[in-house]
Amino acid sequence: MRSLLAVPATNPRFVEKAAASAADAVFLDLEDAVVPELKVEGRAKAVAAINGVDWGTKKLAVRVNDLVSPWGHEDLMLLAREAKRLDFVIVPKMGSASDVQKVESLVEGSGLGIAALLETARGVAHAEAIAAGSDRMMAMLFGPGDYALDLGILDGSADTSFAQARIANACHAYGLAAIDGPYFDIANSDGCRASCKRAASMGFAGKMAIHPTQVDVANEAFSPTIEQVAWANNVLQAMEAAGLEGRGAVKTKDGQMIDLVHIRIARGVLERAKQNKPRR
Repeated sequence: MRSLLAVPATNPRFVEKAAASAADAVFLDLEDAVVPELKVEGRAKAVAAINGVDWGTKKLAVRVNDLVSPWGHEDLMLLAREAKRLDFVIVPKMGSASDVQKVESLVEGSGLGIAALLETARGVAHAEAIAAGSDRMMAMLFGPGDYALDLGILDGSADTSFAQARIANACHAYGLAAIDGPYFDIANSDGCRASCKRAASMGFAGKMAIHPTQVDVANEAFSPTIEQVAWANNVLQAMEAAGLEGRGAVKTKDGQMIDLVHIRIARGVLERAKQNKPRR
């Protein structure tokens, strides 16, 4: 899920466009993008879209309302009963392992995975416990806006590095996908690209997109480059030759010293290249 595109569940035209987009995954939003007066209607529209729209091979999710709201429990139970095409639910403001287990009980009997949206100090503080909270857990997402608000930082100056690093580390520790939060300045593609590259350097596998123009940026940023693929192939060839000579380390033509750990890195690059077309 290099790109996880958000779309309001109440807007059928936007939903159709999201289904036809280049996003790896789409989530229908019942939370921030839907006003209270339309929550129940939005829930019904989400189920109709899930079952009625051609989503191709995309991963498909719904961001439900949080568990303490008047709508969150019913969102989860209805989706578990009726949304057969749905892959997973995104649950906002997850704060503990007990929250994960509560969600698990509400979707019991379905095949739904769980993605926890961490956007509070409490959630970040319990990132590892949340990641390990259920066999249904498949991803954790970072919510920078609400996280900054929870820290009392209202001017856009919040440094979220600690939260991002902890979430990414917990995801890798427990085999989950780490998805970074959105970049809010949708007119600034260079800023979005820089944000994606920074997230990738921290171990995130993808990014939430709040506008279709951000999808291609994210897909590119979280795909290996042609140069990285060439490097990986050269490493495997050099280490294979070194192994025949009984050596566990060798210097490449460009002067880089490589050893057995580089084999694992190279294989990881090539595995990602199989999934996603390498970029220039």
